[in-house]
Amino acid sequence: MNDRQDPYAYDPYARQPQVYGYDAYGQPVYRPDAPERAYDEYGRPLAQPDAGQPQQQGYGYDPYDYGHGHGQGHDQGHAHQAQPQQQPVQQQEWIPAQASPEAAPQGAPQAAPQELIPEPRTAPDGAPSAGAPEYRTEQFSFIEEPDEDSEDVIDWLKFSESRTERRDERKRKGRNRVVALAVVLVLAVGGGIGWFLLSGDGGKKSAAAAGGAQKRDVIVVHLRETQGGGSSTALLVDNETTKKGTTVLLPNSLAVSKEGGGATTLGKSVQDAGTSATRDSLNTLLGADIKGSWRLDTPYLENLVELVGGIVVDTDATVPGAQSGDRPRVTQGQGQTLSGQAAVAYATYRATGEDQNKQLARFGQVMQAVLKKISTDPASAATTVESLAQIPDPSLSVKELGASLSQLAARAKDGSYETDVLPVQPDGTLGDKATAGVVKDVLGGTVKNTDKNAPPRVSVKNATGGKSAAGAAQVAVVNGGYTYVDGGTATAAEATSSVTYADDSRAAQAQEVARTLGLPVGAVKKAASAGTGDISVVLGKDYKG
Repeated sequence: MNDRQDPYAYDPYARQPQVYGYDAYGQPVYRPDAPERAYDEYGRPLAQPDAGQPQQQGYGYDPYDYGHGHGQGHDQGHAHQAQPQQQPVQQQEWIPAQASPEAAPQGAPQAAPQELIPEPRTAPDGAPSAGAPEYRTEQFSFIEEPDEDSEDVIDWLKFSESRTERRDERKRKGRNRVVALAVVLVLAVGGGIGWFLLSGDGGKKSAAAAGGAQKRDVIVVHLRETQGGGSSTALLVDNETTKKGTTVLLPNSLAVSKEGGGATTLGKSVQDAGTSATRDSLNTLLGADIKGSWRLDTPYLENLVELVGGIVVDTDATVPGAQSGDRPRVTQGQGQTLSGQAAVAYATYRATGEDQNKQLARFGQVMQAVLKKISTDPASAATTVESLAQIPDPSLSVKELGASLSQLAARAKDGSYETDVLPVQPDGTLGDKATAGVVKDVLGGTVKNTDKNAPPRVSVKNATGGKSAAGAAQVAVVNGGYTYVDGGTATAAEATSSVTYADDSRAAQAQEVARTLGLPVGAVKKAASAGTGDISVVLGKDYKG
């Protein structure tokens, strides 16, 4: 073995030039006149015996000694020198850098050991130390720490977004309101122009134009006599559009449809069919919307007049006492004050040979006078009705009746109330006068049984002296395709039957009716009036049924 020392061998304990600093590229700069220092095998400077001398901060401490904060050079086995207290410095990270081969001393190997390059320190006030190299991006490491305010930021973003949405929604609604307002203004202007046109010429067209759109409240009242069995019927109409009230009196001879087929008179329907069936028949006949029935028997009418404190009526007749020699119950004259009993006597009075319309007119007077005394408050009016202690019809409760009467009372007290009689032809039908006047204008309805092409109505009166003949005749008339009208029962029997008609257009149909009933054609003849039907039949003892 050659004992000569290899001139190119690297001696870790050889004296190395002291690193003075680093250039702009991170390479070490050596100071030739610096005192010699020793380095370990990793290139770290070893502590000098004269450790008592202060070392330059940043170059004489162990970069791997993370457990101590003194920062002064020392070696294992040496005691630390007492050092003055210094400001804490930022922990640095050592990054190994390749030593420059040109700067290596002669005789050193080409592959010099890596040297740890410290990051530049900062002064206590945050300024970089003098002589520190420039920073490089790879010298920094970023640590993402959780932000305590991240939840608040998210909530704020959501709040901002929702507030924007609400603002947009308000804008959209505002635009919709503007559009709706514009439509309302256009309609209002158009309606005003239309009203102006219709109200021209003294307002003659206004009533006719409003006829189809009027709102009415209609109830039917039946005054039933407990003695004698008679009845009187009227419609109480409150026109909310025109602010007028009307009592429409209906004669008992009015022909109405019969439940189960056929037809009958109004008077017989009230007695036989009752209030509900009669109301349905009137609705069918008049095309009116009658919402309920009020059955007012004479004792209840008497109590009603007493509850309102009596009534004042301009009477057109003197009602005699119940017996001959008694004082008159009602005296004819202007402004007569009537008690309950007197009011009932006047409303039901019909002189001998007098038309029923006269009696209906008196009933109408009493009803209008009672309405003038009823309260206009619905609750008070309902209390008055409830005090009668009568059983209300299912179609009209006490509260509903009270509300209707209070409205009618308001019309009667301000003078916007009148009473009309429905014109009925001798055969019980409604002609053009009734259709164009009361039915259309007052009730807002349309008559449905005056169609000339409809099957003829056949009125049958039983004068056979028995009861079975009427039933057999009804079956025969209905099966023949005709409308059956109950003509009632004659007070005295007749020997022969008869079939009469008033309109020449019904002559052939009258003959067909006679054959349907099994009567001879000779029984058919023309008469001034056919009674309550298009064709009138009187069954005599010769009818075999």
